[in-house]
Amino acid sequence: MKVLPLALLLFNTMAIAQGLPHPSRTVYRCESEGKVIYSDEPCLGAKKVDVEPTRGLNKSTGQELQGRDVRNERFRETVADAAQPLTGMDAKQFDQAGRRQRLSAADQRQCRLLDQRLPAAEAAERAAKAGAELVAAQRQVFELRKAYRTLRCE
Repeated sequence: MKVLPLALLLFNTMAIAQGLPHPSRTVYRCESEGKVIYSDEPCLGAKKVDVEPTRGLNKSTGQELQGRDVRNERFRETVADAAQPLTGMDAKQFDQAGRRQRLSAADQRQCRLLDQRLPAAEAAERAAKAGAELVAAQRQVFELRKAYRTLRCE
């Protein structure tokens, strides 16, 4: 078991203190009965859309307006950048590791397993031919994404 640096534990404590769930930045584009639906919930045959929210609004004066959430996110990124030589993690990985610290040990193991299995299943889905092979690959990706979200591995 790796011992996480004090900075990661500090981040985890701050996240718990805020009491807010981590917003998903993964959006799925689903097609159902000829209609396109975008959701943070995975669906069968979904296309993954990564989104990055804006970080403030510039007034005509050129000043950047930021909410508390953006300031907190930038602070966490600064902490992650400072800890990067110790952790080897970029800001997104650091953020994810902090959120996963709240999970049980068994759920953390499942998340690590899903981290390995999901990219392979997505590649198999992209390579699958139409028909039963494609449906089976889509079902596998759907089940893995659903487990990933249910466990809160994001």
